[in-house]
Parts: sequence; C-alpha cells; structure tokens
Amino acid sequence: EYVKQLSQQSDGDRDLQEHRQRIQALSEETAQSLKRNVYQNYRQFIETAREISYLESEMYQLSHILTEQKGIMEAVTQALLLQADRDDPALGARRAAAADPFLPLSAKEAAASEEGRQRTLTTLLEKVEGCRDLLPESPGKYLVYNGDLVEYDADHMAQIQRVHAFLMNDCLLVATALPNRRGAYRYDALYPLDGLAVVNVKDNPPMKDMFKLLMFPESRIFQAENAKIKKEWLEVLEETKRNRALSEKRRLEQEALPRPAPTPPESTNPFDEEEDEEEEDEPSAEEEVVDLSLEWIQELPEDLDVCIAQRDFEGAVDLLDKLNEYLADKPVSQPVKELRAKVDERVRQLTDVLVFELSPDRSLRGGPRATRRAVSQLIRLGQSTKACELFLKNRAAAVHTAIRQLRIEGATLLYIHKLCHVFFTSLLETAREFETDFAGNNGCYSAFVVWARSSMRMFVDAFSKQVFDSKESLSTAAECVKVAKEHCKQLSEIGLDLTFIIHALLVKDIKGALQSYKDIIIEATKHRNSEEMWRRMNLMTPEALGKLREEMRSCGVGNFDQYTGDDCWVNLSYTVVAFTKQTMAFLEEALKLYFPELHMVLLESLVEIILVAVQHVDYSLRCEQDPEKKAFIRQNASFLYETVLPVVEKRFEEGVGKPAKQLQDLRNASRLMRVNPESTTSVV
Repeated sequence: EYVKQLSQQSDGDRDLQEHRQRIQALSEETAQSLKRNVYQNYRQFIETAREISYLESEMYQLSHILTEQKGIMEAVTQALLLQADRDDPALGARRAAAADPFLPLSAKEAAASEEGRQRTLTTLLEKVEGCRDLLPESPGKYLVYNGDLVEYDADHMAQIQRVHAFLMNDCLLVATALPNRRGAYRYDALYPLDGLAVVNVKDNPPMKDMFKLLMFPESRIFQAENAKIKKEWLEVLEETKRNRALSEKRRLEQEALPRPAPTPPESTNPFDEEEDEEEEDEPSAEEEVVDLSLEWIQELPEDLDVCIAQRDFEGAVDLLDKLNEYLADKPVSQPVKELRAKVDERVRQLTDVLVFELSPDRSLRGGPRATRRAVSQLIRLGQSTKACELFLKNRAAAVHTAIRQLRIEGATLLYIHKLCHVFFTSLLETAREFETDFAGNNGCYSAFVVWARSSMRMFVDAFSKQVFDSKESLSTAAECVKVAKEHCKQLSEIGLDLTFIIHALLVKDIKGALQSYKDIIIEATKHRNSEEMWRRMNLMTPEALGKLREEMRSCGVGNFDQYTGDDCWVNLSYTVVAFTKQTMAFLEEALKLYFPELHMVLLESLVEIILVAVQHVDYSLRCEQDPEKKAFIRQNASFLYETVLPVVEKRFEEGVGKPAKQLQDLRNASRLMRVNPESTTSVV
C-alpha cells in the first residue's frame, strides 16, 4: 500500500528511485545503529559478568569472615562460662543441669549415659548394611541426630532417591532406603565433619525446605520434610561441627603441653653423675614440642577449602609453603602426622582441580598463556613433570583443533599459507610459554622436543593430504614446500631447528612427486618424438618470437638469438625447444624442493629425461638419409649438447652446491659424436 501510494504521487521513475535510495539509506543507518547497540550491550554484559564474578568472590570471603566471627564469639562465650565454672563449681553444675537435663552428674551416671549413647548408635547402625567395617568402634563416638531426607540432582533439581542421614559427633553417614524392607538401609557415603560445609538453599517453590552439603569437589542437595526439620538439621550440623572443632583444639593443646620427664634412679657411681651433667648441657630433640595451637594452623584446612572453592590457587599454595616452612625443622609427632594427613587430602584436591584446568576438555581459547596459572602452581607443588605433560597435551589439542577448523580453500597455496601460519605461530607461542613456565626445569625440555616432533608429524599429514595426495602440479608443490620451510626457519629465533624433521617427513612424498613429474615429461617427450618431422619452427608473428626469446632467456639460454633471424623462423625443431623449456622448468621447481636426501633422486631423474632426447637425436642422425635434414638434426644436436646441457649442469651446481659427475659424463660423451658424426654406433 505504501509503494502504491508513492507511485500514484510520484512524477516518474526518478521520484521512485529517490524514495528507494532514501529507504536503503535508512535501512543501512538502522543496521549500523543496531550493530553499535549490540556491541555496546555486549561490552556491558562482559563488564557486568566480571563484576558479578568479583561480587561472588567477595561474598564467599564475607561468608567465611562471618563464620569465623561466629566461631570466635562462641569460643569466647564458652571460655567465659568455663572460667565462671572454675570460680564457682556449684554454679557451673546448676547451669549445666539447667541447660541439659541429661548431663551426667557423677562418674556412674556419666558411664551410664555414654553406654546409652553407644547402645543407641549400635542399634541404629545395625539397620544399615555395609557400614560396620567403615565405622571403627571408639569410646567417644555417639549419635547426635538422624532423620529421613530426599536427595535431588544439583543440576536439574530432579528427585534422585530417599535417604536416611545419621549425624555422629565426628562424621555424617548417608544411607539409602531398601525398597522391600521397612526400616532397613544400605550404606551410601560417609563424610568427616572436618571437610563438610552446610549451605542453606533459598526456597523457590515448588523446591523448598532444602539445604546443600559441600564436600569438595562434590556437592549434594537434600530436602527435609518441612521447614522445622530443615532448621533443626542446619542448627545441629553447625553445632556439632563447632563442638568437634573445639574438642580437636583442646586435644591438640593437651598434646602440646610439655610432659614431665621421668625421675632417674639414684646412682652412686661418680662417672654416671658426669654423664648426666653432659646430657643436661646438650638439649634433646625429643624435648622440642611442636606448637599446633596457632590460629592459622588450626584454620589451615578450612582456609585451603575456601581457597580451592574460590579458585584462589596461589593463596592455597602460599598457605602450603608457609606450613612446610614452619614444620621444616620440627620433629614428626602424632599431631603433626594427623595435620599432614588433612593437608595432604587438600593437596590432592587442589592437584585434581589444577589438572582439570589443564585438561583438553576445557576451553582451548586464550592461547598458551591461559595455562600459565595452573602450570605455575603445579610446579610450586613439586609436580613439574605432570605440569609439563598436561601443558603439552593441552597445546597439542589446541593445535589439532586449530588445524581441523581451517577452511579448505579452492586454491591449495592459499590454504597452505593459512595452515603454516596457524601451526608455526602456535608452535612458536607454545615454545615461548614453555620457556617461561619451565625455565628452571631443564629436564622438561626433552619432552617439549618430542612433542614438537609429534606436532610436526600432524602438520605434515595435513600438508601432504592437501598438496601431494591431491596430485597438484610440481610448481604448486614446490611453492608450498618453500612456504613451509620459510615458516619453519622462524623457530630458530628461540633456538629450535625442526627443518631436518620436516625434511625427513616430506622426503617420501617429494620423491614420489619428482618421479611422477619425470614420467610425465618423458611420456610427453616420447610423444613429440614420435611425431617429429625435423622442420624449423615458424612462430608466425614477431610478438610470438619475442615471447619465446624471453622464455629461453629466463631458462638460462643466453645465446638463443643465434638460432633466430629477422623473420619469425627459428632454426631449431619444435621438439627440442619444447624439451628445453620443460626440462629447465622441471629443474627449477625441483631445486626449490631440494635437500640432501633428494640428491640422487633428482640427478637420476634429470639423466633419464635428457637421455630420452639424446637417444632420439642420435637415432635420427643414424637413420636420416636426406643431407639437408641431417644437417638440421646436427644443428639441433649441437644446441642440445653445447647449450642446453651446460646450462642444466651449471644451474644444478648453483642450486645444489656441488657439481654432478653424471651430467659431466653425459656432456663429454657428446664430443665423441661430434668427432665422429658418421658413426653408426650409439654414443649413449
């Protein structure tokens, strides 16, 4: 309707064309505005995501600080109550009785209460299959709380199974309900309270009354029957964890107290008294006590968990270094062993996270520098060999992906340029990053050289498939190999020379290409020989003659003018001229491909090609009876032996760096023919 209205109001085509141009201009302006807005919104989205990440990290830290503050407040309250109990024992007993009606008031009642708790725990655990061997019997273990829960999938929030949880004073046991037996359960998992974190899950109907248990590196979500039971679970879990931490701290403080040395029996031997004095002068190592009651040591396992959860790998390794430095000159006691066991578990978790960061399954974007953080921390943990292996696997996957994603263009040379740029740039970046990350680990460099060789083999496979398997011309293959060699020389900037590897991997394909092209030239020469009439070439126009002169000059034949006149005639056979151009082109392309392993293949190919022409000229001289044609054949033979062969020999020596005896012998044999031109014996 809009176009119809415009057409009725317009004076002609020009008005409609102007309207159309205005509409197109508006369309382009709108498109540019949309692109600009999308770009701005995209940048804002990235900045917002970064800010959210920072905010999440700060929330984690704030949560950790609040938990610490809460623990400190409760510890202070407990310490004040204990101090008040010591000052007034009667008041302490009344307070304890009021707070807990089941608190034992005598040794007999305490034994009865402990026995009752253990009996209750034993009765309940008898209903759980497979947990008897996992829970060692200890006099201090008792049941705190238990109840039915429903487990949900953390990703899709789908119901998984019904479970029954048993909370003890030092661990949490999760058991699944047996379908056909009421009140019976099967063991599922056991989590120590030291490494367990409880997180409240906000209600989001219909998902409500849920809480999450974090046991690095896994997490599980459970749903309580109602809000009241959920609150009880959260409170009792936090209380039990706190009591466990306090009891552990008291135990370490007790173990850290110096023990009185046993009194030795009195001796009347005077020499024993002298030995005792000497022993008193020398302090014993066993008397040194390791103080593990320091606040940062007590909180070390928890701090490591927080660092790992927040992906603060540097902070975690710094804490480990600090602990190792503190315990370096300390004796290994039982508390130290227990602390080491807890820390070693966190080290394994940290190592697993760093290994996952370097796995090829992760995003390969960002280049080699994206792996530096994980690699450096693995090296600091003393796992340089694993870091080297994972780094090289990651880079191998990145190189393979980059090559596979390359678009195969119609022009082979264009694809090879892109392939070489992608591969050798990646190799150079990897080498520089490797040198930066493993500067102090000389033993890893051999692994890098082996990796570079395998990567080069992968590159050559893609290269050969595109260049040699598709039967490209020798000139195209020569240009592609030249490009690959030039890119390979760039690695010499960092002291890495892989030229010999690329030569060794390409030698088979290049030999095949040379022999294939040699066969093509021989077949073409034989075909022309079969139709040879031994007549002068007539190029018809001066332009064609000038073009031929330029071609022969580019081939290295400088005296070609003596075989031409002012007209368009050339005093040579078409077969000999075509052979000369084809042979010199073959030699030029072959020299681009040349390296020492191809010396004999190239030389033998040249000799075979030249022999075809020489034998044909010799046969024609012996068989031709017409004196004029015989003189013309002898002129072509003279051009072949005195002009073409020296040019081939000289160019071969320039390209290879040493003369070829086979070519010299072939040219010397021509002198015999010139000395005795009427001989009926073949000179070759």
